Amino acid sequence: MDLKIIGLSALVNAALTIVLSMIFFPLLVLGPLIGGFLASYPSKRFEDYDKMDEKDGMVVGAISGLIGGFLIGLLSILGIGDIGTTIGSITSNTLINGYIIIQLSLIMSLILGLIGGIIGVLVKK
Repeated sequence: MDLKIIGLSALVNAALTIVLSMIFFPLLVLGPLIGGFLASYPSKRFEDYDKMDEKDGMVVGAISGLIGGFLIGLLSILGIGDIGTTIGSITSNTLINGYIIIQLSLIMSLILGLIGGIIGVLVKK
């Protein structure tokens, strides 16, 4: 597993999600999709296999999505992006807001990164 590619795609995931959510909120789904795609597309192999298949793309995309989702949650808690202000307006308890933001961003980014990883492997074939 190429950890450099996964780390870079997680950073792309977080940056695109924050920037796109500021521009137009529904576009935030593109960040994790592109991050999962970038994690699986350039990867040549996974563990001892010669080629990556869809399952390997799912794993790499999901790992990238988890890291990116955690970064998105942290950046949103710090007040960067529209996700934090949207959730912040619902309740006034900061600890609960932080927990909700991190959980939602992890779930969203995991699922969309997984889908992006599958797409990256399918496009490569």
